[in-house]
Amino acid sequence: MNQFYLHENQITGPIPPEIGNLKMLDLLVLLKNQISGSIPPELGNLTMLNAIFLSTNKITGPIPSELGHLLNLQNLELFDNQISGPIPGSLGNITKLVALSLYGNQITGFIPEEIGNLMNLAYLYLNENQISGSIPKTFGKLHNIQEMRIFNNNLSGDLPQEFGYLINIVVLELANNSLSGPLPANICSGAGLQTLNVAYNMFNGPISSLVEIDLESNQLTGDISQHFGVYPQLTLMNLSSNRLSGLISSNLGASTQLVALHLAQNMITGPIPTILSKLSNLEKLRLDSNHLSGEIPPEICSLTHLYILNLSFNQLSGPIPTQIEKLSSLGYLDISGNMLSGSIPEELGACIRIQSLKINNNNFNGSLPSEIGNLAGLQIKLDVSKNNLSGVLPQQLGKLLMLQLLNLSHNQFSGSIPSSFASMVSLSMLDVSYNDLEGPVPSARLLQNASASWFLPNKGLCGNFSGLPPCYSTPVAAHKKGKILGLLLPIVLVMGFVIVAAIVVIIILTRKKRNPQESVTSEARDLFSVWNFDGRLVFDDIVRATEDFDDKYNIGTGGYGKVYKAQLQDGQLVAVKKLHQTEEELDDERRFRSEMEILTQIRQRSIVRMYGFCSHPVYKFLVYDYIQHGNLHRILENQELAKELDWNKRIALATDVAQAISYLHHECSPPIIHRDITSNNILLDTSFKAFVSDFGTARILKPDSSNWSALAGTYGYIAPELSYTSVATEKCDVYSFGVVVLELVMDKHPRDLLDGSLSNGEQSMMVKDILDQRPTPPISTEENSLALVIKLALSVMVILSLSATRRRNTCARLAHHLQGLRHLPRQLQPLL
Repeated sequence: MNQFYLHENQITGPIPPEIGNLKMLDLLVLLKNQISGSIPPELGNLTMLNAIFLSTNKITGPIPSELGHLLNLQNLELFDNQISGPIPGSLGNITKLVALSLYGNQITGFIPEEIGNLMNLAYLYLNENQISGSIPKTFGKLHNIQEMRIFNNNLSGDLPQEFGYLINIVVLELANNSLSGPLPANICSGAGLQTLNVAYNMFNGPISSLVEIDLESNQLTGDISQHFGVYPQLTLMNLSSNRLSGLISSNLGASTQLVALHLAQNMITGPIPTILSKLSNLEKLRLDSNHLSGEIPPEICSLTHLYILNLSFNQLSGPIPTQIEKLSSLGYLDISGNMLSGSIPEELGACIRIQSLKINNNNFNGSLPSEIGNLAGLQIKLDVSKNNLSGVLPQQLGKLLMLQLLNLSHNQFSGSIPSSFASMVSLSMLDVSYNDLEGPVPSARLLQNASASWFLPNKGLCGNFSGLPPCYSTPVAAHKKGKILGLLLPIVLVMGFVIVAAIVVIIILTRKKRNPQESVTSEARDLFSVWNFDGRLVFDDIVRATEDFDDKYNIGTGGYGKVYKAQLQDGQLVAVKKLHQTEEELDDERRFRSEMEILTQIRQRSIVRMYGFCSHPVYKFLVYDYIQHGNLHRILENQELAKELDWNKRIALATDVAQAISYLHHECSPPIIHRDITSNNILLDTSFKAFVSDFGTARILKPDSSNWSALAGTYGYIAPELSYTSVATEKCDVYSFGVVVLELVMDKHPRDLLDGSLSNGEQSMMVKDILDQRPTPPISTEENSLALVIKLALSVMVILSLSATRRRNTCARLAHHLQGLRHLPRQLQPLL
């Protein structure tokens, strides 16, 4: 025996010391199990070992110093365990070591200087531990190092100047430590350096050249215009929260690949340079909290990919450019805290994807344009407070059905509050204080506990709110009101029944496709009416309920976030997916945005319900309905739950998933493709009803686009066509659905079936030979349904593995018939 593979099983208990007797062993793979106990020192006897993979288990105790005897070892991976104690200096003896991965443990103590002896080391991952002390100067000898990640520890002291000798390094991440002193002058001298993340330390002194870098929250000083060169490959630049001064360098115009530019919270002066308009790929621009002056250049409005634009708390003046209507992708606009003036342009109403709009604390005058009511995606906040706005409030604001926070205070608005405000079902804060308004305050449901300070002082507002006079304060008025209500109530009830009946008939008779953008308006009433999702209060409640996202509330980890169970103060249980803070920030932000945008646009009973989201520099999370049993993959791994998941429930589960996919493909216009239908992304409640989740890789199919896509999804579920054409179509989900159905029937991923009979187009097999044996054997009616389900799954996968010519006319019919599984489509009979 030379190799020992037992990975991804359910092995429990400790590693037996006797394994040290396998003297000829050269590979030990026990990753992704549930192994506990400590690493036996006897492993040090296996001197022929080339690699040890013990990651993602429950191993405790220290790293034995005896591992330093393994002089042939090239890979040592112990990450994602509960290993404690210091890193033994004896590991420095393993000079052939190429990869040392110890992240995600509870390692303490100093980094031993002997690690600097590992001359062949290319990958060093010590992040997310409790390591203290300074970084050894001997690290300057790691000339072959390509990636070094030591973030999220307790390191202190200076960064050794010897780091300038690491000419082959590509990724250097030291964020979230207590490192101080100046950055080495030649730290970017290596031509291959792509990512430098030293955020949240205490570095100071001037900066040097940049490639792709995150230096947020340090104490860097210097004139940014003098230290910034020409970097055409730069994609990310984050220098926020430092002490940089000077003008924004015109050299930035050469960085045409930039996606994110963050210069917030510094002491930068001068105007916003028009040269930024050359950054055609820019998605995030944060220049807030500086000393910028002059007008907002209209040229900035040519950045059509811009999603976040924050220019707040500067000294900008002049109007909002009317060209702002070109920012069709804009989701967050914050120009508050400046000296901007003029009227609010009606062109702002063309930015229909805006979710948060803050133009408060400026000198705007004139009326609030009715076109603001066109911002159907406006969800988080609309703040126009502390300006010089006047006139009546437009009725069209009532169309903002998803809006949570509306601040109109400290202006000169007159007239009454529009009655349309009562239809703003998500509104939880309405501040109209310090205006000249009069008349009744509309009673939106979430405003029942509103503060009187939101309405006073004004000219004469009234309503059923504490601190406001009632609108019918005299007995005569009250009597008239009662008579009117007495007359109207029967009419309202009758009309209500008529309207409801009409709606039911329309729903039954009409099966036209729904536009996701339209469903934002039509279904917003359900989206945020489950509880009072009122911004700050619920944010604080979630942080409190999870004890600031403590791991003990963690119920799952995905590719770009962790999921936490949170019980809010009113007893509501929710699942909170918190975005990872990683070096893949931009890609993860796109996934976050994709999931957020798509789930706010759709509603279907077999798709997990999203209640809201938080997008903040420190916290990014999505809030969902809590689905008690977790995902299908875990259910199938659990012996007792798998027995409870009988064949009727499994058939119904397949039907639920098929209906969800059919809804995305056929009832949304343009169609939506999920791109990651797997057993991990199908959640089950206590009755084993299925809910499709995780829309982070989902795509809206645009009819005027090639729909080219980078490969996305989970290996083993990806349609063969996508892997070689890179064109995303509905067929991606249909193929994945077939894999999930077979997994549901077989209790495991059908990889053997895919590699064998399916790849040859052969479907001859006995159903009983592949069925999961844990549930009670199916009765005759269940057998028939199961046979149909299995045939359908195999047909889907065979067809989508064929050439385009052979399946051209078949796939459309197959996708259409996914709406139900009870009867096998007649068109498929010849294929079986």
